[in-house]
Amino acid sequence: MKHQALIQSETLELLEWSRLCQHLATFTATKLGAIAARNLVVPDTQAKSQELLNQTKEVYELDSRLSAGLSFAGIQDIGESLERAELQGILTAEQLLAIATTLTGTRQLRRSIDQQQDLPVLQELVSTVKTDPELEQDILYCIDEQGKVADRASPKLAEIRDRVRQLRQRITQTLQGILQRQANAVQEQLITQRGDRFVIPVKAPQKDAIPGIVHDASMSGATLYVEPNAIVALGNQLRQYIAREQAEEEAIRRRLTEQVAAVKPDLENLLAVVTIIDLASARARYSYWLQANPPRFCDRSQGENTTLRQLRHPLLVWQNQHEQGQPVIPVDIIVQPHIRVITITGPNTGGKTVTLKTLGLAALMAKVGLFIPAKEPVEIPWFDMVLADIGDEQSLQQSLSTFSGHIRRISRILEAIGEVGSRDELGAGSRGEGDKEDKGDKEDKEDKEDKGDKGDKGDKGDKGDKGDKGDKGEILATSHQPPATSYSLVLLDEVGAGTDPVEGSALAIALLRHLADNAELSMATTHFGELKALKYQDERFENASVEFNEETLSPTYRLLWGIPGRSNALAIAARLGLKLEVIEQAKHQVGEATEDVNQVIAGLEAQRRQQETKAAQAQQLLQQTERLYRQLSERTAQLDARERELRASQEQAIQQAIAQAKAEIAQVIRKLQQGTPTAQAAQQATVAIDRFAQQHTPPTPKPKAEFRPKAGDRIRIPRLGQTAEVLNEPNDDGELIVRFGLMKMTVKLEDIESLDGKKANFQERKQGGQGRQGGQGSHSSHQPPATSHSPDSPTIRTSQNTFDIRGSRVADAEIVLDKAISEASGTIWIIHGHGTGKLRQGVHNFLQQHPMVSRFEAAAPEDGGSGVTVAFLR
Repeated sequence: MKHQALIQSETLELLEWSRLCQHLATFTATKLGAIAARNLVVPDTQAKSQELLNQTKEVYELDSRLSAGLSFAGIQDIGESLERAELQGILTAEQLLAIATTLTGTRQLRRSIDQQQDLPVLQELVSTVKTDPELEQDILYCIDEQGKVADRASPKLAEIRDRVRQLRQRITQTLQGILQRQANAVQEQLITQRGDRFVIPVKAPQKDAIPGIVHDASMSGATLYVEPNAIVALGNQLRQYIAREQAEEEAIRRRLTEQVAAVKPDLENLLAVVTIIDLASARARYSYWLQANPPRFCDRSQGENTTLRQLRHPLLVWQNQHEQGQPVIPVDIIVQPHIRVITITGPNTGGKTVTLKTLGLAALMAKVGLFIPAKEPVEIPWFDMVLADIGDEQSLQQSLSTFSGHIRRISRILEAIGEVGSRDELGAGSRGEGDKEDKGDKEDKEDKEDKGDKGDKGDKGDKGDKGDKGDKGEILATSHQPPATSYSLVLLDEVGAGTDPVEGSALAIALLRHLADNAELSMATTHFGELKALKYQDERFENASVEFNEETLSPTYRLLWGIPGRSNALAIAARLGLKLEVIEQAKHQVGEATEDVNQVIAGLEAQRRQQETKAAQAQQLLQQTERLYRQLSERTAQLDARERELRASQEQAIQQAIAQAKAEIAQVIRKLQQGTPTAQAAQQATVAIDRFAQQHTPPTPKPKAEFRPKAGDRIRIPRLGQTAEVLNEPNDDGELIVRFGLMKMTVKLEDIESLDGKKANFQERKQGGQGRQGGQGSHSSHQPPATSHSPDSPTIRTSQNTFDIRGSRVADAEIVLDKAISEASGTIWIIHGHGTGKLRQGVHNFLQQHPMVSRFEAAAPEDGGSGVTVAFLR
């Protein structure tokens, strides 16, 4: 334990953890919260870390719901006052007022949390808080807003203070009279005090003109401050009443102090809970400022990857924002579960050390409940310990060279890992101790959380069972895997440096192999070329490198995976003008083998650049295709609208024609009625009406060509935006099986169309089938599909057409919404909340591109307003 505490303390210092804590403290609202943030404790169990993360998530959500966020107004550090009260010391009026305002602020804080929904962690926290409203009201009744004992505190105090005011008024009136009568003897028309006695400034030569007691004199001696004899008796009475006033005030404060002491445990618990919530609020606000995302603790033993995309160093982000530092270049860290050691190579100042520190800080941030500044999804293991050897530990006082300093620190790392391993063999690993405390509450949880038995981290061989990603246990056994493995993250900077390169390289290889056997994950930077070959000897090793631009002779700070860094020293020397004969001699000394390796690495880098170029081109092509599809969809919509307009105008023309026809027919009838009706006249009227009907009857539209898919045809599925191949004829239910890519799925005829846009007439096919079975086809030939709905048809909101996706990631929400849209009809309500706006924007982008959605809008205020989106389906 000694070695663990020492090396973990050194690691926090090397990673500049205290700077991050200082930054976090700036987001706290109370003094106690700031102290807790500056002295942030790293939890020793995953259960505690998860609890802290849950607190941060809930405060993050709550801050997004409340317009002004959580308020800690009035809450103060009353710890010293509570200690004084317990020791029977009498609290001052200011201290009592601070206790009352703290009670008020905490009560309002608890009310803000209790009024919300879906905050189980915070609500459980505040459920233990007792704000003691009676004590609060008693203090506020007796102590005014200025921190003084109020007259209303007791009738006796009010009577005494009334007598004091009367005496002061009599003294002032008496002195005013003396000042007016003896104007020549006083220095100025002024009444002042010396101590608790009222005096007037008298000219020294005129001292006898105003007999009394001299209490003070000016520096020059020209002015004497005299209490006239006329008010001495009144002054004595005033002093007596002031003493009685102070005694009564003290009695009131003593009574209130005793009340505080009686509920000291409740007030201490109140302070503790408020500090926890303030710290959670600071974590949420700092995470929001960092644009960070909540991590999920992944389980490498279950084959889960460590995923940290676009990871940024939080201290560099702060430096960039507040100290005008350089822009932060993110790195991608994606580690497969069977990888135990990552070696990073590349030039100096290329970002290798920053990568180590960034990963170490990310692991610690997740442990203390902070979000990680990386792109979603953020998945990182929970490490028992984060251990680091970074930087130069050279010390003249201790006669330590760079190599000696590194070796001493690495020795402490290995001893700390050994201590964990020996405990784990006894089944009491640090990951399990916290879980064992409340094991009774968690017996039916998965073993993944019940990591007490991860103590058998020989079962971490099981954890392992990382195998061929199915059975790595056997592979590790053949590699002489020890029975216990520390679930630690080890970070080593320039491993093996500072000594003879040959011996340093051999030592580095042996050390990394030892860490592969005994630590969960290690990351090491190095310049030794021999370490690059470990990947090809042991599948638990992986290479990475920092990119170097040979044209500008500068690093790009990008982290490249799977490709080791190559030596750039000779290239840099040549570009900087070193003589060619020296360069050639150096190449000869290095040997052809090294040059061949560098050429192979250069080839790999060229291939990677080609792949990136092709990927960028493919992305551009995809964007162009999507743009063309949108344009085509818009054009189709415009044509449909134009067709509807033409139909409307035709109908209007027909109605006008009918009206004209009626008028002409009426005219013919009137002529027949006016004259003598004859057969010839009736015949002429009939001919005229028939001719007019032929002129105005619209042509019968030609029936649209029917599309009947058969096996082998290529069709489109508009709602998925995919083309597919038909595998079989449609069945009697109008369903057929199609294939796109490697996937097969069953679709309905009404969900497909031909490549030229023809729709399959499902009703006619169904009619034919019914005719063969029972001759009922003619009965249903004109019935509309049962699933057709107008997009704007009124729909009642129910639990079946309402979908709550609050707290979901955008990618997960899209899956839920796609399924909901495919199964629903008419209108759906989507509850996404307000939050940071990311989820709402993601939902709107998804709905805008979905072919089954005709339009969407914010819900009515009574239905949730901008926190709910209503989507109308086609």
